[in-house]
Amino acid sequence: MSGNNDQLISLSNLTLGQKALIVGFSFTAKEGEATQEMGLTPGEQLEVVRLAPLGGPIEIKIRGYFLSLRKEDADCIKIKLFS
Repeated sequence: MSGNNDQLISLSNLTLGQKALIVGFSFTAKEGEATQEMGLTPGEQLEVVRLAPLGGPIEIKIRGYFLSLRKEDADCIKIKLFS
């Protein structure tokens, strides 16, 4: 029934250049609200454009702008890879 393309992973697992679709979050309500205010909402497409070494920030492109996220925050954003 479900193939590998339906598997949800954390944003922090993506590599440079990968594109994905946001499907949900594992934040508390307050953290989730702040994340959505930054434009990270379910259904939005994103692309990883830069990865800092040693677990540093992840830079993504979403809604036409660039956003850097702490790895801890990226761990809580659940995405589905594009085919």
